[in-house]
Amino acid sequence: MSHSSLNTTAATAAFIPDAYIPRSGSAAYRVEHYDLDLDCKLGGNRLDGRATITAVAAETLERLSLDLSGLRASRIALNGAKVPRFTQKAGRLELHLPSPVSAGEEFTMEIRYGGVPNVRQGTWGEVGWEELTDGVLVAGQPNGAPTWFPCNDHPSQKATYRISVNTDAGYRPVCNGQLVDRQRRASRERWTYEVHEPMATYLATLQIGRYELRSLAGTAVAEGGRHAGAPAPVPQLVAASAAALHRVAAALADQPRMMETFIEAFGPYPFADYTVVVTEDDLEIPLEAHGISILGDNHLSPGWEQQRLIAHELSHQWFGNSLTVGSWRDIWLHEGFACYAEWIWSEAAGGPSADARARDAWALLASLDQDIAIGDPGPQDMFDDRVYKRGALTLHALRLAAGDRAFFAMLRSWTGIWRHGTVTYALFRDHVDAHLPTAASAADFLGPWLFEKALPVLPAPAES
Repeated sequence: MSHSSLNTTAATAAFIPDAYIPRSGSAAYRVEHYDLDLDCKLGGNRLDGRATITAVAAETLERLSLDLSGLRASRIALNGAKVPRFTQKAGRLELHLPSPVSAGEEFTMEIRYGGVPNVRQGTWGEVGWEELTDGVLVAGQPNGAPTWFPCNDHPSQKATYRISVNTDAGYRPVCNGQLVDRQRRASRERWTYEVHEPMATYLATLQIGRYELRSLAGTAVAEGGRHAGAPAPVPQLVAASAAALHRVAAALADQPRMMETFIEAFGPYPFADYTVVVTEDDLEIPLEAHGISILGDNHLSPGWEQQRLIAHELSHQWFGNSLTVGSWRDIWLHEGFACYAEWIWSEAAGGPSADARARDAWALLASLDQDIAIGDPGPQDMFDDRVYKRGALTLHALRLAAGDRAFFAMLRSWTGIWRHGTVTYALFRDHVDAHLPTAASAADFLGPWLFEKALPVLPAPAES
């Protein structure tokens, strides 16, 4: 094992347990790779799986804990040797190891499991594996991953993946990463995907439906943004029912321009391609996953409300999926940035400017209760709309203070330096100090917006 792996294990262990989801994740080890071999029978919603997990111990292990909810483990091996004693309770799978694993040692677990997967109920409603009218949807954020595979479920625990899904012929499973194999046998088909960038467990997804995969016309963009290099297309795909493909194409007609706009603003797109899955069912909200967004049929309507959601989910590929928070208290680093991306797109698309959107949002927030600090909103309020809008206002205030050129250069360097990494408020604060010429320190500037409940005054717009 490399020295860098030891450093990464120690660094990410510092985030666990998470104050917002204290029963999820383990600091005792770090997963390097998940190999998931899944068999899904849609008729009875039956899932059987074999998870082969490669990990590194952060301390000497005599017991080991994984997250697994609603499914039962049947057989477990550690480095090829059977683990005779294991227990399951309250969403945790506890292994009593036959012999200790030393700190710094790499080890492999093989877990066979199965059952009837379902959503799990929690503070944020229903998350996880959900049956659709004709298929399956996985909504992982923030703790839904254990409803379909055993894992070390924490946003700081990023790993590579291989996901192989055997399911009914006529259905397409859509997973993260690149499709590397497809085999058909009688009435079943096996689809295998590989994810080579580090991915958080909550961003792993499996969508199954009678989907057809089509290419959305990609826009040629430079590998380093527009500023350098020869143009390279970002493949943009859609997975939808045949009946919906025409409406999907119309709803996503502006997405190639969104991609170009966000590459200009945020830097290179962080993955090999981007897929939008559209379910035949209506969904309460769209969902983001690593390299994927999931929309409901109801999100295909024309108008700003649906277009902003399309822009929001696309921008999460930078903020949330490539740069992922180390702890959920910093959720504004995902949602505030994605909300601000909506305003950037509004301006680029010829609608109200980002400044106009910001001033409307400020007026709305000023009329509401100001009783949370979005830099640590608490588990009950981590997905409160005020976290989104005030996070976006924080960024707009920075932009007004520093000017467009410096602000967007700062954002591009932020996404470049921490590409596929784990980020925190402290890292962002230090990054702002290093890259933005503001009169106040980043801590003094950001503090009132993030850690005080009273809404700061939004500076006047810069003179044109």
